[in-house]
Amino acid sequence: MKNKKALHLSITIAIIFIVLYIILAAKPLAKEYQIIPEWKISTSNPLIKESNKDQMYFHLGQTIGYFTEDGEITSFESFPAKVSISDKYYATYDSVSKNIPFYFSNKTLAGEIEAEGYPYFKDDLIFLFLPGGASFSKCSETGKIEWTYEGIIPVTAFSTNKNYTAAGFADGSILIFSNADGTIISTFSPSGSDYPVILGLDISEDGQYLASISGRNKQRFVLTHREEKQQKPIFHTFLESDSPNQTLVHFCKNENRVLYNFQNKLGIYDIDTQKNTILSLDSKLISIDENEDFVFLLGKDKKKYTVSIVEKTNTLLGHFTFNADTAFIHANKKNLYVGKDSSISKLLISND
Repeated sequence: MKNKKALHLSITIAIIFIVLYIILAAKPLAKEYQIIPEWKISTSNPLIKESNKDQMYFHLGQTIGYFTEDGEITSFESFPAKVSISDKYYATYDSVSKNIPFYFSNKTLAGEIEAEGYPYFKDDLIFLFLPGGASFSKCSETGKIEWTYEGIIPVTAFSTNKNYTAAGFADGSILIFSNADGTIISTFSPSGSDYPVILGLDISEDGQYLASISGRNKQRFVLTHREEKQQKPIFHTFLESDSPNQTLVHFCKNENRVLYNFQNKLGIYDIDTQKNTILSLDSKLISIDENEDFVFLLGKDKKKYTVSIVEKTNTLLGHFTFNADTAFIHANKKNLYVGKDSSISKLLISND
């Protein structure tokens, strides 16, 4: 009997202790978000529908096309060799092509690039990288060459926007061009490493800020601000690891933050607060996009893809993974679009 009473007493004390622990140690949970599927469409022999709505491109394996936010596929085709595509233009081509026709999203001919090289589209901008890897041209909306930079050092990083283009080279130098006429506005060399190759860069929309990752053996991230024709460093940091591979650097749309990737890390530098944040990722970053609320990261480790979500407070909200041979992400308005092998899904991130 005494043993039973002792047992009951022990259980009662344990229950009281657990309840008190929960009451005293519990902390309010952070606001929770939900990933809400809106639709999923197949890109295998899809039904093509014409549309006047805004269209986004997809590139999955050896297939490309365009779709709308309502899940209608407006264009689809397979290609045998190489492709360059943006939301406005696309072109398929061989290893080195000349007289390259390019098309609007509805497959009507937009123009022809008469020179030989590799086309590159960014939004409604058209560039041609010339054979040898050290020179490139900017083209008009019909494919006519507007200006050409002829160099002898290989281009290892490239970024362009409406008004400016930045090119990084194997010797560690960076040139900033005016898109209007190809004038070199400023030059900069981050230096500080034994092997000063430029591995990633981006330029802000207003052309005032330039961010880059450069070098081997003391690889580093450098952010500069243009003062007249000079790039003045305002922040730099040596990275925890060295990589010989090209990497991503990305100015956010509001231009007060710049993101940079090294190994399985994401650096976020806030220009307003002058704070540098480092987040750990599960895999090597291959794509960055953003909508009105979040930054989305696509990482890859063999056939495992990871989509990570970063809030405006520079915190990692969460992530999800899936296996695929090929994948992409595209963010727009409040939505996230995820392509996987032969399907595209529309997701809404909500805290309602």
